Amino acid sequence: MAKRRKSNIPNAEIDMTPMIDIVFQLIAFFMVITNFEQTQADERVKLPRDALAKPAEVKPDDSLTLNIGFIRDMQGKKEDDEPWLFNFGGEDQTRPLQSQELLDREVRLYRQKEIDPKKVVIKIRADGDVPTGVVQQLIEVCQKSGFETYAMSAMSGEQE
Repeated sequence: MAKRRKSNIPNAEIDMTPMIDIVFQLIAFFMVITNFEQTQADERVKLPRDALAKPAEVKPDDSLTLNIGFIRDMQGKKEDDEPWLFNFGGEDQTRPLQSQELLDREVRLYRQKEIDPKKVVIKIRADGDVPTGVVQQLIEVCQKSGFETYAMSAMSGEQE
């Protein structure tokens, strides 16, 4: 039986430090470039589903997101039959029809930034259970404040 000779070649070990550095740099890079547009969304708003819903082709320069929904318990059952406007103007929640003062404050802020409120897109994210009439009344309140452009949000297709 032949004996194996011991070689003088040392075992080659891979230094993983540069690989770990690259992985952490990639993680940091993707965290920085992540699209944070959905941060204005409120999880209490259950958007309606529509096969025709699609994302906007051109992102508006200036927009204001209004989330209209219901306060729900842990099972998703409504605790209050009246809809609320969530996380708007620093307020946690207010009634949509009582938001005139908050909208007027937003108009003043846009004018201070030298932005015409008529060019600001109001993005309305309404819960699927919110009556259409309430959304129309909210649009009227927005119009009284000086906003003129609106966009509605819905979930596309039958995705869960």
